[in-house]
Amino acid sequence: MNGTMKHRRLRGTNAVAKLAALCGGLALAGAAFAHVFPQKQEPGAGATVASPAQVRVIFDGPLEAAFSSLTVTDASGKQVNTQKAAVDEHQPALIAVPLPPLAAGHYTVHWVAVASDGHRTHGDYAFNVK
Repeated sequence: MNGTMKHRRLRGTNAVAKLAALCGGLALAGAAFAHVFPQKQEPGAGATVASPAQVRVIFDGPLEAAFSSLTVTDASGKQVNTQKAAVDEHQPALIAVPLPPLAAGHYTVHWVAVASDGHRTHGDYAFNVK
């Protein structure tokens, strides 16, 4: 193999290595700018429970407290929480809202989660009070 062929082969290998590093970096950047989604809800989705004192939702990443929210509505769509939800300052992936005593019935939790990178997700789930 002459010097020119060897140089071309090394240059080609170097280009492949650079491309692999770039793809890996983009994958990590995508993970860093991911949306947040619920990992655990209390009460859980579909659960039938005694009147809970609060609703807690734990997400898979930290939340922006100023832009994230949690509300609870009854079967008629009326909001039942009278206090605003708050993100826990010691556990920024946790948002909770206190509840007054709830009558037996069907309730829906509506959540809006804004990640630290500004990406917004939202959803809802239901539980029942016996």
